Amino acid sequence: MSELLPLPVVVPLLGAALTLLLPRWPRAQRTVSVVALGTNLVVASLLLVRAYRVGPVVTQVGGWPAPVGIVLVADQLAALMVLVSSAVTLCVLLYSIGQGRSETGESAPVSIFHPTYLVLTAGITNAFLAGDLFNLFVGFEILLAASFVLITLGGTATRIRTGSTYVVVNVLSSMIFLAGVGLVYAATGTLNMAQLAGRLDALPDGVRLGLQLMLLLAFGIKAAVFPLSAWLPDSYPTAPAPVTAVFAGLLTKVGVYAIIRTETLLFPGGEVAGLLMVVAALTMIVGVLGAVAQSDMKRLFSFTLVSHIGYMIFGVALSTTAALSGAIFYVVHHITIQTTLFLVAGLVEERAGSTDLRRLGGLARVAPLLAVLFFVPAMNLAGIPPFSGFLGKVGLLQAGVATGGPLAWVLVAAGTVTSLLTLYAASRVWNIAFWRAPQAGTAEALTRLPTLMVGATAALVVLGLALTVVAGPLFRVTADAAVDLRQRTPYVRAVLPGGPP
Repeated sequence: MSELLPLPVVVPLLGAALTLLLPRWPRAQRTVSVVALGTNLVVASLLLVRAYRVGPVVTQVGGWPAPVGIVLVADQLAALMVLVSSAVTLCVLLYSIGQGRSETGESAPVSIFHPTYLVLTAGITNAFLAGDLFNLFVGFEILLAASFVLITLGGTATRIRTGSTYVVVNVLSSMIFLAGVGLVYAATGTLNMAQLAGRLDALPDGVRLGLQLMLLLAFGIKAAVFPLSAWLPDSYPTAPAPVTAVFAGLLTKVGVYAIIRTETLLFPGGEVAGLLMVVAALTMIVGVLGAVAQSDMKRLFSFTLVSHIGYMIFGVALSTTAALSGAIFYVVHHITIQTTLFLVAGLVEERAGSTDLRRLGGLARVAPLLAVLFFVPAMNLAGIPPFSGFLGKVGLLQAGVATGGPLAWVLVAAGTVTSLLTLYAASRVWNIAFWRAPQAGTAEALTRLPTLMVGATAALVVLGLALTVVAGPLFRVTADAAVDLRQRTPYVRAVLPGGPP
């Protein structure tokens, strides 16, 4: 099985190279892209089954043994993230093909979109599978380099302006991350995370805390936690719908994944638990208040994206097995649901010509299927029973109650308020855009939607519902992953069978 581990990184890169050679054959480019991402989905499924039944899957790249060489590791957490990201990127790719912009529109020229999108996918999977800090940095840089291209596709003034903000902020976070990597190596002599798990414990408390805060700052910018999230609502809504959807669903979650991995494997003990609790509560509340104030669907969803990152940091801050399990479950849920909502926003824009709530109305009557595609994930995001959003939030809130203490109760209260305000924001979109009478000029703007766009969105809606149906087995996987994260030994022994040198 270890021979399969590099494939989720290598196959998209090979696909990107091949699509670059086929700029005049859009059908061939589409085929290569779909086959590459379909292969990722199959391989990720096999890796998750193996990691769940046997333990972490490890491969030494180039035959150089750890900790000298580059190591890829698929434990239950990493394999689950690769599986979910593969499913989402495949659906978004099909959506973009259906939209037609990847062939004819200026928003996403085919010769640029497909290879760049595949490089983005390779960067995401490399970050999830990285077994050392520098390879994690490389994964971030691969996906960020691709995202810089995708966010400015079309070259409009608005996209260039907001894309510039995105580039500057992420380059800054990368510089902080790289400086942190250098300092970690200077302090410990290694960047292999399994080896760091032992060596960082031996550092003086002040040095260890400084390194932890530096990495947290870098990952916090990438994850868009408050107060490092101001860039996101201005950057994401201006990109083409498929780009916005995959950014919203996955890029911030790579930052969250990095926080989960480093806080459990490298810096256990909860030295910054209080800080993370405050950050989680403020991220939830400030983000959802921003969502309530918006009159554009894309900006509203961008603020809910920021807000619900707070739930994931909630679980990391508590750091109990139940809290980590709830956080991992919520990451899986949110990747699926947030991506779906941005795809729905793209459908609304395609159907009615705008996502501005002041210009919308009557969509439930003229496009009932579109109304269903919005309503189901919106209620799921708000945490209405029995959807997966409700189950994930209940798991986190129960962990907060079990932990106790003033800050834990503040988190429980903030999580409850955020859920209610998310329901209010989603209901407001429903009432204005879908339920009220059509606005003047709306009927004339309506166009029919491509079947593939609707089908890809519907597939993600079904996947979101499937998370509810399989919530029991999924919680068992996340609980086992949380146990392994807290114990650390399964990961370390898989990478370094002979023990840390």
